[in-house]
Amino acid sequence: MKYQIKTRGLHCGHCDASVEAALLKVAGVTDADADHETNTVEVECTQDTTPESLTAAIEGASENFAVVSIEIA
Repeated sequence: MKYQIKTRGLHCGHCDASVEAALLKVAGVTDADADHETNTVEVECTQDTTPESLTAAIEGASENFAVVSIEIA
């Protein structure tokens, strides 16, 4: 399963790396690619991974990060 997540608060490559690292700790996530230029994150994961767990990981990576929307890609 693949999700495209629109975010707010990613400003640099370090932000991207923080979000990617947080997402890769979520059970079932196999790949995460954050892009601060477009404020999007693409995540590949198993069907058991919930959008809520992805949101929690992103928003937990920094108090400045927020999820705007999550769509199945």
